[in-house]
Parts: sequence; structure tokens; C-alpha cells
Amino acid sequence: MNEDPETLPSAQALRQAFDQARPHTVGIEDEVMLLDPQEHHLLACAPDVLALLDGDARFKLELPASQLEVVTPPVMSVSQAAQLLLSGREELARRCQGRARLAAAGAHPFSPGDGELNPLPRYRHTILEYGGVARRQLVCALQVHVAPGDADQALIIYNAARSYLPLLAALAANAPFYEGRDTGLASIRPVLCQLLPRQGVPPAIESWEEFAGDLSWGSLTGSFGPGAWWWELRPHRRFGTLEFRVPDGQSSAGDAGALAAVIQALVAWLGLRHRAGEALEVVPDWRIAENRWSACRHGVEGRMADLQTGRVAPTRECLHELLDALEPLAASLGSSSHLTQARELVERNGAIRQRHVAGQQGVAGVAAWLAERFLEPLPG
Repeated sequence: MNEDPETLPSAQALRQAFDQARPHTVGIEDEVMLLDPQEHHLLACAPDVLALLDGDARFKLELPASQLEVVTPPVMSVSQAAQLLLSGREELARRCQGRARLAAAGAHPFSPGDGELNPLPRYRHTILEYGGVARRQLVCALQVHVAPGDADQALIIYNAARSYLPLLAALAANAPFYEGRDTGLASIRPVLCQLLPRQGVPPAIESWEEFAGDLSWGSLTGSFGPGAWWWELRPHRRFGTLEFRVPDGQSSAGDAGALAAVIQALVAWLGLRHRAGEALEVVPDWRIAENRWSACRHGVEGRMADLQTGRVAPTRECLHELLDALEPLAASLGSSSHLTQARELVERNGAIRQRHVAGQQGVAGVAAWLAERFLEPLPG
């Protein structure tokens, strides 16, 4: 949940950033939990661990003191991004061996939900303004950046991609447990995030002038800076990417690669449809939010409504239909194998797997299992 330096971009600067970014490059930000090596509860030692990394730019502090972020550079291939992510995870594990274990999921299964924060300058406003609510943000996201490569098309893709966020959330749901209990949700993370403002389904954006004006308004009122536009999808003002913030943290680099492949192909598919002359739909927020709740509550085991007709179908059916549509684009982007792994998540995503482990080992065993999956080799 980064708050970048408070520089207000103009509409011209936003257009320039999106025009300059190479189309369909993909980058990953992987929020990682630091665990006690024996008991596997959250360990608030991120500054100490970062000090062991000799200034390696791949690793960053986040708001929780029990979390680090692993960052990959923009690359053309999801396979390369997934390998870079795994290499980053391996280096982090090597450097902090004996100090902490590592795991990734939407939320820790049994640690207390109120935790220590990093008092960094970019988080000062969040900590002061939101207090105890900020201390509840011990959640981990997988943030995937994809560059549309064209400023004029970027907002059209952004507005249309909002409709697909619930399907991505269902596929990535990976946080059924919280403070030692089964929440009854596929992911508790959206509920915790929504304790803060500017969360959930993002607003449609008509123009870069409108977006620049919204960011300026937030800064002028003192409510938020540009980096605190925290919706589940946002145009990244400096990178020239669409930043998908909806997925939970994924337990393995392979699962993260599967989500990245779906998102990269989705951006390419929407752009292709628009260039072919199709008018992409801009759906009201509240309709998307209905499907968002299904994703939060049921994950892949729920049902989703067609945002135009209201026809309801099993979420798994909707996901397979989407993956079928994306398959040609994934093939052209060299990520067909990752889309195959995404189909495996349709059947058994992180939430389902965590519940299976808890059924055998109890909730206390889930964190250790997550730590064991952290360095799982990439498939194939």
C-alpha cells in the first residue's frame, strides 16, 4: 500500500508516461509476510531484515513491520517475470535465514490482526489519520502492472477492466482464516482493506484531465496524495501501467505467474477488441460490487452475474469462459503454460487449499504450510 512522493502529475505528464511505456510489459510487486522461524506467527522485523539486503532495490519496506515487498522490473514475458519473482524470493530467504521464515497469502491465518507499523515518512499521514484501522492492514496483495502502451487507449482498457476485477479476485482468493478462525470468506483481505477509504471497485475515469483533477483535489483537501489512490485497479502515474491490486498474495511464484498471465492477456485482449472497433462497456460501480462480494465470500465456488443481462452462472464457468477468450492472446505473448496453471486455480485456488490443510493440521498448521510453498519451483 505505497504512498509515493507527493508530486501532482498533469494530464500531459500522465499521457506521456503511458505513451512511453512499452506495450504489454509486465511487472510484479509481491507483498511477503515475515514469520517467526519456530512458531510461524507474524514477526515485526522488516527493518532488520532489510538491513541484511545491502540496499538491493528488489526489496522494499511496506506499511506493516512484519512485511517486505519483492519487486520485479518490467519485462515482456510472464515466464521471465515469474522467474525473477522466484529469484527474489530465494535471495530474500537466503539473506534472512535463521532470522525469519517467509510466506505469502492474503492474510496471516492466526496472528493477531492488530500489529506494528513502519513509521516511514510516506506512511505518516496514514498512521496519524487512521490509527487503529491502519494497524489492521496486515494484509498482502499481489500487484501486477501491465503497460497498455498507448495513453488514448489506456483509460478505455482501464474502464472496461473494472468489470473483470471480481473474477480476478475469485481466482486469487487466498485468505480464508483470520486471527485463528475460519471467517467463512474465501478472502478476508477486501474486508480489512475497506476499513480505509478509496478501496474496492475503482471509479470510471473519463479523461486524463479528470484523473489529474481528482488527484489534485485529494491533495488540496489534505485527504490523500497521489500514491494513496488505493482502489483495486489504478493507472500508475509514473510507470505508465495499469496496476491491478485486486489479487491476494499468492503462496507460490507459479501461482503469481498464473495471475500475471491472466492480467497481461486481459489487457491485450481488451485493447485488441477496442482497436477492432468494439465499444467496450463501462459498467456502474455498484453492479461490479455485487460480483465483488461473491468473490470475497465464495471465491471460485460462488456465482457471478452478467453485468448487462443479470444472468447468473457459476464463477468457475465464467472463469473458464474468460480463459478461453484469452488463450489466443496468451499464446501470442508466450504464456500459455501459465494460463494452464490459472485453470488449476479455477478448480483449487489458495483458499480451498488452505482449508484442506487446516482440515488435516488445524489452522496452526496453515502458516507452516504457506512457508513451505514460498520457494516452490515453477512448474515445467
